[in-house]
Parts: sequence; C-alpha cells; structure tokens
Amino acid sequence: MDTKWVKRFMLPAAAMLMLAGCNFSDSGGKSSEGSDKEGAEGDGSKAQTIILSESSDIPTMDSTKAHDAIAFNVLNNINEGLYRQNESNDVELAGAEKHDKSDDEITHTFTLRDQKWSNGDPVTAHDYEYSWKRVMREAGPYNYMLVTAGIKNAEKIMNEEADADELGIKAIDDKTLEVTLEAPNPLFETLLAFATFLPQNEKFVEEQGDQYALEAENVLSNGPFKFTSWQQEQGWTLEKNEDYWDADSVKIDKAEFLVIKDPQSGANLYETNKVDRVKLTSSLVDQYKDNDGFTNEKASGTVFLRFNHNNEALANVNIRRAITEAIDREGLTDVILKDGSVPLYGAVPEGFYTSPEGTDFRELNGDVTKGTPEEAKEAWEKGLKEIGADSLTVSINMADTDEMKKVGEYLQAQLEDNLPGFKLELKAVPFAQRLEIEKAIEYDLSLSTWGPDYADPMTYLDMWVKGSSANRMDYHNPKLDELVADARTDTDLSHRYETLLEIEKVLLEEDAAIAPLYQRGNSYLTRPSIKNLVIHPAGADISLKWTSVE
Repeated sequence: MDTKWVKRFMLPAAAMLMLAGCNFSDSGGKSSEGSDKEGAEGDGSKAQTIILSESSDIPTMDSTKAHDAIAFNVLNNINEGLYRQNESNDVELAGAEKHDKSDDEITHTFTLRDQKWSNGDPVTAHDYEYSWKRVMREAGPYNYMLVTAGIKNAEKIMNEEADADELGIKAIDDKTLEVTLEAPNPLFETLLAFATFLPQNEKFVEEQGDQYALEAENVLSNGPFKFTSWQQEQGWTLEKNEDYWDADSVKIDKAEFLVIKDPQSGANLYETNKVDRVKLTSSLVDQYKDNDGFTNEKASGTVFLRFNHNNEALANVNIRRAITEAIDREGLTDVILKDGSVPLYGAVPEGFYTSPEGTDFRELNGDVTKGTPEEAKEAWEKGLKEIGADSLTVSINMADTDEMKKVGEYLQAQLEDNLPGFKLELKAVPFAQRLEIEKAIEYDLSLSTWGPDYADPMTYLDMWVKGSSANRMDYHNPKLDELVADARTDTDLSHRYETLLEIEKVLLEEDAAIAPLYQRGNSYLTRPSIKNLVIHPAGADISLKWTSVE
C-alpha cells in the first residue's frame, strides 16, 4: 500500500500554529491540557480525550474506494467487519460472533452479532453482501483483495468475465452470511480484518448518492467510535460509540485529529500541549531524542528501487545487480535518516513474519541482495559489456518529500562514486504524480514505498506477478507466477512458507528485479500519559479501542 506515507504540500508553520489556537472542534483549547484536569464529574479521574496528528486530510471515507493509510486508520476505528485486529495484532471475531466452515473449507458461514449503525439501523448480512459486491462493481482500488482472499468469481469479475452479482457472497437472512471460496485459502480470516471487507448500509449509501462519505454527516459508524466532525484540511473528531457491542472495552471518550503538514509545527504543538502525538522527520530526531515521549518504532513498511524492465540497459540483470549492490545501506539509515530505519536486503522486512515453527522470515532467507563494492563493480563491467556501452545515464522518479529527496541525493552520490560511468538524474515530483508515472511505467528508476495490507509475507511477494496493479515495471517471471499461485491455496502452512521463501529468491537472487533499500523506522513524540495505543504492523496503523489516558 504505497499511500501509507501520503504527503501533500506543506502549510506554513505559522498557519498551523494559528490552527492550534482556533480550536476547530467543540473541545476547544483543552486538547491535551484537558487530559491533565479532573473528569467531568469532578471525581479526580482523567478526562479521556486525546489529540493526535496526521500529515494529510482524509481522501475518502468510502471503504470501497479507500486506498491510503489515513482513511484506513479512521475506518478501522469507526467501523467493524466480521473480524478485526486485536491488541496482539491477531485477528479475532468482531462483527461476527460465530464462523463455521464446511469440511472442505470452501463454504464459510458467519452468524452476525447484534450491532447497530449510528443512525439506529441494524447491521445485517445484506450490508456485507452489498458492500463486497460494490467493491467489485465499481472496480475499487483494492478489489484484488477479494481475489487474494479467494472469493468465488472475484478474479473473473475483475477481468470482466463475470458480473459483480456473481461474487461468492450471499445473505441467507439478516443474521447469516455465506461466503464461498474458489479453494481453501490460508489468508481468508486474516484478510477479513481489512477495510475493503467492511459492511455498508445500502439504503443510506444510495440515498446519499455522490455525496456519500464526503462529509461527517454522510458517513455511518458501527465500530468503537462515531465519526462526528470533519473539517477539510483541518481535522476530524471521533467520539465513543455507546451503542457499540463491546463499548465497555472503549475508554477514550473523544479522539481529535489535527492535520499538521509541517513536522516542526507538529513538534511545537506537542511542546505546548496542543497535541499528544506527532511524527518526527530525521531532521528533528537529534533535537527531541532525549524527550520523555520520544520513541523509535520499527515499521513493516519498506523503501526500494523499481527498475523499468523495458529500459534496454535496466533489462540487463547484471546492471540491476550492480546498482543493488553498490549502495551502502548502513550509511543511509544511520547517518542520513536516523529515524530507526534499518538496512534491508530482502523484499520482506524483519521482525513481523515468522514461519509456523517460529523463525523470522529474514533469518530464514538471510541477506539476499547484500554485496560488496567489488562485486558491484564486477557486475557493472559485465553488464556494460553485455549491452555494448561504457557508461549509463538514467533518471530516478521520486516523491518530493524531505525523506525521499534526501534518499535520492544519497543514492546519486553512492552510484556515481561506486559505478564508473554511471550518472543519475533526480526527478522529484508530488507523491500522487510519482504514482502516476509508475503506473504508466514512464521512468528509468523509481524510488518506491510499500506498506503491508495484511499480516503475511505474501503482501510483499504477490505484487510481482504478471498483470498485478502493484507491479508497475513490466517484470515477469512465469516461475514466480506459478509459485505465487501455489502458495495462495496451499493449506500445508510449513510447505507454503518454503514456497514464500523461494518466491523472494526468484525475485531477488535470480532476477535482481528490485533493489530493497531499507525497512522504515518511525520517530514519534507521544504523551507518556497515553496508554495502550495499539500499533499494527499491517493494515490500519492504529487502534484506539483499548487506549486510555492516565
């Protein structure tokens, strides 16, 4: 999910400080200062209100069209599907109270618990059938997730070989939902916690028409919180949903989100108790690393180089291997970024995905792409000879964020120093434009980001099959495609894991198809009084269901 790190144009710092003083919602300037005061009843308890920050506004609140981390975070906290991620990042039954499977694990029957939409309507099985079919009918950006989940006819519908009404989902009655798969699928339950599988109230959606999900009043909630206000480019408010089936677990009364596009402004707001959690850029780490609220969090997102495999020079595996091995990743993460990021020598990051026997994926596959400057130069000279050239000039497509521009300049210096005759031209563009250039494959190199959609190594690996919307470089290896197809339906989990390891080796060891650079780290300032803010490594970033203020 590239949009996990969407950045928009920066607002001046002064404007953001004015925003903090304007108190856009009815909670006024209390914000985090109010958290230190007595409760509303004067009982000495802490007011359960927190104020968080986001770097951009919400692009859409329509779960069938959402494709970015900010929307996924809000949807995860105001809505709930059949499953959700818990405090341990495992999936557990949520909107469903019971899940039955046929002996062949093809037919799945869900019994829904009693739930209400925020307008008082009951949540029914028809809401799931309507929403999932709407994802396919409107070709939502994450419709491939229904294919990954193995739902019957999803792939045919995506390929326009079947109608959305033929999707393998059926409301038997208001409380009973039947889902039919193409084959047993080891990822099915994990994927059901993702926002694309949320229900929608058909009557409400159709009444709203093209205004659906554009304002707070055009959105319904059925999760731990209600979506009560949304001022474009300023922020939004979530309030506890007293009608939620598990409302007793929800401690926060209100969570406000401020759109803060300038990191220094965010840090200033934190220091003046106007916000409780802000993300820091590398330029701010040294300034705040001794603050009590400072943390470095290893993330599951990755940054890597795509090669345009249609480019005559970059189609050469030795040229790609030389570029991959010529970069000192330790210097990049430890000297340039300094935000907890770590070098990455594989497609799948470390610390999040273990085999059925409990061994980390990275430990099993090792540093697949790690090489020495000497090996890089050897591959470079061999590649130049194979393409009949003595030098190479290419450009790199990258987002115009502070982080990406620093990385691009570092790559330029590394590659030009370590590969004689290599020249790299930097082309920084807005994030959305970077994506469009990638989709059109109108680049030489592209500095890309990826965040996992679900908690399994496959989310980093099946994106490279032929025709995948995430491929975006015309790479194709039939062997990889076959391995991915096998892993998607393999219910022998140990054997499946061996297949996943082999997929990465084909991608990187055999083909040097991409150049992994680093596994992201995030630096935050978080008010120490905030407890149990659950950070998820896949899917939505955060859950507030269990959060409290001391």
